Amino acid sequence: MTAKTNYKRMMGLILSLVLALGAFAGCSGANQSSNEDNSGASQINGGTNTEDSEKDLLARIKESGVITIATEGDWSPWTYHDESGELVGLDIEIGKLIAEGLGVEAKFEETTWDSILAGVQSGRFDIACNGVGYTEERAESFHFSDPYVYTHKVLVVRGDNEDITSFEDLNGKTTANTASSTYAALAESYGATVTPVDSLTDTIELVSMGRVDATINAQVSILDYLEEHPDANIKIVAIADGDPVCYPVQKSDDALSLIQEVNRILEENRQNGKLAEISIKYFGVDLTEEN
Repeated sequence: MTAKTNYKRMMGLILSLVLALGAFAGCSGANQSSNEDNSGASQINGGTNTEDSEKDLLARIKESGVITIATEGDWSPWTYHDESGELVGLDIEIGKLIAEGLGVEAKFEETTWDSILAGVQSGRFDIACNGVGYTEERAESFHFSDPYVYTHKVLVVRGDNEDITSFEDLNGKTTANTASSTYAALAESYGATVTPVDSLTDTIELVSMGRVDATINAQVSILDYLEEHPDANIKIVAIADGDPVCYPVQKSDDALSLIQEVNRILEENRQNGKLAEISIKYFGVDLTEEN
């Protein structure tokens, strides 16, 4: 083999080695670049968003400075508009106490009953202040505060109705109630067919006009209505036991600290007499105690 042949073979080996090393370096660089890109994407996706997701509902409310409260605004004396158009009522005043206790502003969002619980469950509203009765079924979907008042349910019929004198008489009859309310569920449990309505005013109108046979509603609401409309063609024929009324929030660990704070604020205002004062102002009686 000549020196020239050896030289060509050596140069070929060197060239092959150089190309192999270059390819390896290129792959390493690409992997390094890819890892850096993934690291950057991880920081973008997991930075601020992760930090925000770690804040629970109470922390987010305090950071925003506002608690969003769902209410009907058309159910006296719980939540309604006075003669000047201002939103008032027992739940409005207690809602403001809750906001004050949290150190934030109360933002009331008026909506229909059907939208209230759905809105709390979806996170559209932070809490509902709207005379929501506690039930075990609802407790499966919401965290509830301690009761702030206890109410009795009454059976109401048209003034000249002599056929219905008890809840048992509702079997085969019709009632007017807001859909998914405890009153509608109670009417159905007695065998009544429920006509859904949006407000107490609509309910009374259907009963007084004879378009439905009866309604079940909160005693305080009916008494308040009769005080405002003494000539209304309705009457109370039966009364049921009182029920605890509570404030619902979203059913999640995220909302636990909020409901704990709400309970603290309610208890504080129970002890200083403020809850009883508000109850007497709107109901004419202290309904903050169970018995």
